Amino acid sequence: MQKTTATRWLQRWDAQQERYVPDREERFRVVIDVVRTAAGDGQATVVDLGCGPGSLSQRLADALPRVQVVGVDADPLLLGLGRANTNPRVRLVEADLADPGWTDATGLPGPWDAAVSSTALHWLSPGDLGQLYRVLARNLRPGGVFVNADNMGLGQAALNGIADAVRDARARRAGTHDNEDWGTWWQALRTDDELAPLVDARSNASIAHSGENGLTVWQHAELLRQAGFAEAGPVWQFGDDHVLVAVR
Repeated sequence: MQKTTATRWLQRWDAQQERYVPDREERFRVVIDVVRTAAGDGQATVVDLGCGPGSLSQRLADALPRVQVVGVDADPLLLGLGRANTNPRVRLVEADLADPGWTDATGLPGPWDAAVSSTALHWLSPGDLGQLYRVLARNLRPGGVFVNADNMGLGQAALNGIADAVRDARARRAGTHDNEDWGTWWQALRTDDELAPLVDARSNASIAHSGENGLTVWQHAELLRQAGFAEAGPVWQFGDDHVLVAVR
């Protein structure tokens, strides 16, 4: 795949993601700030969970010049796009986060300095998520952090409705409300002949999202504490969009 092709589709990916997360770039900066605070100015290893095409991985490596990032995802198509257009200190690997052996694919013996995720873990069931958090607790060094940037509900119907309205209003102000949507992006991508091998690989891998787990930000925090993290809580919020940090 030509780099120009990957760049074009990654730009469209970013635009359609901003339809749902209008403050996505600021949210990325908050994640980077947390990793910088935990890792300092030294060399560090960071694992990006559910990395997709490496949007967060790329930004982390660009912002933190002594950080090595390994992104993990089960989707060969998104990984293929990311591998065509990444920072040399970013490595993207294929593995299923619902399988507790996914850490082997990273090639990192640990302990890691940080793990991050962006708009990804809401697809995991509560059971799989609890298992993932336990794996992270075993692999992060003491004082290491897990940073999860995602839409996490507030647990109350009226507040959830208000949060949706707040996010919709913000998208309209930011000019992202009418961006290409998720389904249209995927439909258009499948018509690009240059990407046909990656489309076939994705079909063979039977990638599918089975539904959102519906956990609130506080339920995520409690799962993290149960998994072995010393502290967990949100450090940034806009509506139901949170950056949740857990300290090992």
